[in-house]
Formats: sequence, structure tokens, C-alpha cells
Amino acid sequence: MAAASGIGVVGLTVTARPSPSKLPRSSPSHACELMPEGVNSPVRAFKSVGDQPIVMDSVKGSRMWDTDGNEYIDYVGSWGPAIGGYVDDDVLAALAETMKKGTSFGAPCLLENVLAKMVISAVPCREMVRFVNSGTEACMGVLRLARAYTRREKIIKFEGCYHGHADPFLMKAGSGVATLGLPDSPGVLRAATIDTLTAPFNDVAAVEELFKTHKGEIAGIILDLITKDNDALLIFDEVMTGFRLSYGGAQEYFGITPDLTTLGKIIGGGLPISAYGGRRDIVELVAPVGPIIHTLKWLQALGSYEYLNKITSELVQGIVDAGKKAGHAMRGGYIRGMFGFFFMERPVYNFSDTKKSDTEKFGRFYQGMLREGMYFAPSQFEAGFTSLAHTPEDIKKTVAAAEKVFQQM
Repeated sequence: MAAASGIGVVGLTVTARPSPSKLPRSSPSHACELMPEGVNSPVRAFKSVGDQPIVMDSVKGSRMWDTDGNEYIDYVGSWGPAIGGYVDDDVLAALAETMKKGTSFGAPCLLENVLAKMVISAVPCREMVRFVNSGTEACMGVLRLARAYTRREKIIKFEGCYHGHADPFLMKAGSGVATLGLPDSPGVLRAATIDTLTAPFNDVAAVEELFKTHKGEIAGIILDLITKDNDALLIFDEVMTGFRLSYGGAQEYFGITPDLTTLGKIIGGGLPISAYGGRRDIVELVAPVGPIIHTLKWLQALGSYEYLNKITSELVQGIVDAGKKAGHAMRGGYIRGMFGFFFMERPVYNFSDTKKSDTEKFGRFYQGMLREGMYFAPSQFEAGFTSLAHTPEDIKKTVAAAEKVFQQM
């Protein structure tokens, strides 16, 4: 999930948008000849919402502008990292100064130490850290580390959870696989996933049964709390939740300290840097034994997470209430700066539940909100994100747009 970039265009006004089939598209006509579906991620293809991708030109704060000059209030946030908003002036200045020294050294540098200290001090389980380029790479590294430490090969993951596109994780995965209804792991050899065990999300009994069936064989489990009794490692994949639920991530928010953790591009303000780490005795197995930090400084400011919680709750509650008032079955949830909603009556507990939502109705809602200048992730199965740059006025405009769209549906 590459970060959005570009200098913000300020002062543009929202233009009236035609019907979805006539939306302006400035993508080169030969884009599909260059990239599959003309995009670099399955979710960005807009197929699940019955539309075509919009090409963005610039971003600033909570706004995005496409190449036709249309303005959107953005709730994708570069898929999570843009928690402070896009193109902050202080970040740009720091980035410019850092780039004068070089963009890649192939050697240790001072800023690695600065960022490492901040990450280790923030995240409860971190005693040692290893930086990598992406969330997928972090998950690959932490999986190998867990297997090396426990000398076991099997891993448990949950259905519908996405941990990057490394072969061992592409079993009943979420994200683009769920969005487009793709078959499990096309192109992945059975040998690559034979040691990946899956369980329904929120089903403790199913996890306990896996530990009984594969006693002494499981290296670790992602997102559960029962591993201490089985000598397996508890791994929190915090590529999405790290620094977003709280400064110490989901582990601080829920008061649970895992053995290992992964973090995504949020630690670099959206730049291609991620990390994995945890207990020193585990991470020291990584050979050899054994640039931007403004995002973390923003989040240390008093009231940052309270503000995110407030605007996100108002957004979700406003959209759900508007939907129900217009006669639509709606369910929604949020936690700090992350949210989601489904067109369905029953509560959502796991991936199987989400698949019963009305995705066709979500597509119509999505297209309507796009016409109103609101940019959500083009998939019912992706999380939404708010940022510190979103204003109360942004939220009011979004809820008002939802009310209008629901009445038209």
C-alpha cells in the first residue's frame, strides 16, 4: 500500500459531479496495458463498487484533488499512515533537509537510532526493533523470527485477516482478496501454506482446538491471548493499528503485551518504512546479533487520541443514524481513528458475518458519496481512517452528504 504524495492544491472548490458512469477519468487510456486493471492494488480497481478508478493529483490536510480538479474529503488516509493529515509543512521541511544528506545510505545512520528509540519507548513489547520497507516485509520477518525462536513451523491466523501478500499468509485472507471475491491463494504453492492454520475471528474454542490438534507444533498466533499456556508466541500485527489506537498501539489500548509486533508506514508518516520487533531474547536471533519522526511527535500531543475518538464516533454514528432513518439496515463501529460500517441488520463478529452484508447497496452508497466529494475506500471490507487534520466541519459535511445519498438510494 504505497503512500499518497504530492504538494497540496489549495483553494479549489467542489464541482458538481455527474452520474458514476460519466465521472471524469484522466487516467491514460493505455494504463491497463501497463498495469493489471491500470492499478497497483486490487482494492484500487473500484470493481467492488461498480466503478472505475479515479486518478488523484494532490493531497493536503484532510483533502484530495483528482486530475480533473475535483475535491474530496478523504477517509482512506493512504490506508492508515496519514494520521496527521497529508503534506504537513513541518514534515515537508524536515524531509527536504534530510534528503539533502541522501535518500539511501546502505549503511547505519543517526536517524535510525532516533526513530528506534521513539518506537521502543512507545510500544510496550518493544525491547529491540528491526526496520524494513513495508508491512508485508515486517510480517514475513516476524513469522521467520517466531519459527526460529520456538523451533516450530505452524502458525495460526484468523479468517479474513490480511497480513500482507507473503505466501504463508494468503489463506482465507482479507483486503483485496475479500474485496474481489478471489479464490484462496491463487498462484501460491500448497507447500507454502501447509503450516498455516486458520480459525474464525472471535472464536476462542476454535483456537483451543487447533492447539490440541497440533500440540507442540505451533510457533505463534496473531491476535489471540491464549498462547502463553502453549509455549507459542503471541504476535500482534499492528501495521494498521500501531500508533492509531493509542501511542502504544492496540497492545497499550487493550492492556495486552505480545511477544512480537509489526508496525507499518505510520512510523514514517507514510514513507516506505516499517518495522518488527519485541522481546530482546527473541529479536536478537535476527542476523547480525544482531527518517521522519514528526508523526510520532504529533501523537504525543495532549488530546490527540481523544480528538480522533470524538470525530470518528460522530462520523460513524451520524452515517449509521442517517442510514437507519432512511430505512436502510446499518451496522457500524469505530475505535479511535479507525472505523467501518456495513449494510446489514445483524451484528458483525467475524469475517463470515461481513460477507452477509449488502455489498451492492454499499456500491451505490459509495458512488453517491463520491459524487458529493467524499472519498472512502472502494470496498465494503476495508477500514476507514480519520486524521488529526479532519475538522468538525468535515464530519458535518460528510454526514450531511450521507443523509442526502441515503434519501436518493
